[in-house]
Amino acid sequence: MKQHTVTDSPYGPLTLVADDGVLCGLYMTEQRHRPPQGTFGPRDDTPSGFGEAQEQLKAYFAGELKEFTLRLELTGTPFQQSVWDRLRQIPYGETRSYGELAEALGNPGASRAVGLANGRNPIGIIVPCHRVVGANGGLTGYGGGLDRKQRLLAFENGTALF
Repeated sequence: MKQHTVTDSPYGPLTLVADDGVLCGLYMTEQRHRPPQGTFGPRDDTPSGFGEAQEQLKAYFAGELKEFTLRLELTGTPFQQSVWDRLRQIPYGETRSYGELAEALGNPGASRAVGLANGRNPIGIIVPCHRVVGANGGLTGYGGGLDRKQRLLAFENGTALF
């Protein structure tokens, strides 16, 4: 059974979605590819419902957590899941290009497909799709908006606070 809650963040409200108690979505307001609100299930604002996810997000935004340890349910194609697994391997404060991810997946010509899978990431921030940049290091698309991507990267690099 799906349920959701909304939690505050320095980047605006975040909608957390769980299916049978396992986090399966983290969406920002006005996020591209955000599923319809009706698919999130009823709202649950009890502390036990999303407590661990909210605590880890709070620690991340405070600069105290560099790697999330939440159990996640990522639903997508096998290729998307392989990209999302690779995203979770990008260290805090570092970036990779779409081409580097494609190379790491053993398919150097798949940078465009990596970008499409990256854009469909259902659990932003925790699965750090914001850490993927263009081949020249420039910021390219981000489902949560380029401003948020820039701010998240600056935060992780210690060059800016919220």
